[in-house]
Amino acid sequence: MAAMLPEPLRPKLIAGYGMAGICLIRLRDIRPRFVPSSLGITSENAAHRIAVQWNGDQEGVFIPRRDTSSWLNSVAGGRIFPGVHHRSRFAVREEHPSYSITIADAGASPILQVQATVAGSLPTSSLFATVAEASRFFEAGSVGFSPSRRPDVLDALELRTHAWSMEPLEVASVASSFFADSSRFPPGNVQFDSAFLMRHVEHEWHSREPLCCGRLRRAA
Repeated sequence: MAAMLPEPLRPKLIAGYGMAGICLIRLRDIRPRFVPSSLGITSENAAHRIAVQWNGDQEGVFIPRRDTSSWLNSVAGGRIFPGVHHRSRFAVREEHPSYSITIADAGASPILQVQATVAGSLPTSSLFATVAEASRFFEAGSVGFSPSRRPDVLDALELRTHAWSMEPLEVASVASSFFADSSRFPPGNVQFDSAFLMRHVEHEWHSREPLCCGRLRRAA
């Protein structure tokens, strides 16, 4: 995992293991603060995230790839607001407590497929001892760095939430082309840990100073 990270980022470890995942986000009524919610946009989004540290004990995530259902996000990302976004196809089915999400890129190649149901506890194989421990781990990753449209510069975006609550999910099936790619992760180096659901999270996104970095390995 360290080989995927540009300097000065390094993996944040839990029990000696790096932690990476895909954050699936439905954004509702997104707009500048001074714009009425009726003029906001709604979109499906996905961010491949690797938990990282830098400059001592600062924490956040490195996001090698962002996907969105919104043409506006794909055009404006990395220009008007931080983060280059790929325009992709999302198929979402919600029948709470069950969820099914499929993502494919513009060429219809699969990116992610997951089916899950809200559960009462973590899987016994998880590196996290409790949901509270997992929640603290992920809440610390509020600052995300992702490749910009400039070489060797990372865009930075901070998530500020008004509340934070996570529920564990029982995953029936999951497949990711990113984590299954043996050129990134040799066979046997990636193992599924856990999944979580957050709902009705009021939040704001804030730009942060870009980060100059070492050579980037671009996500296809």
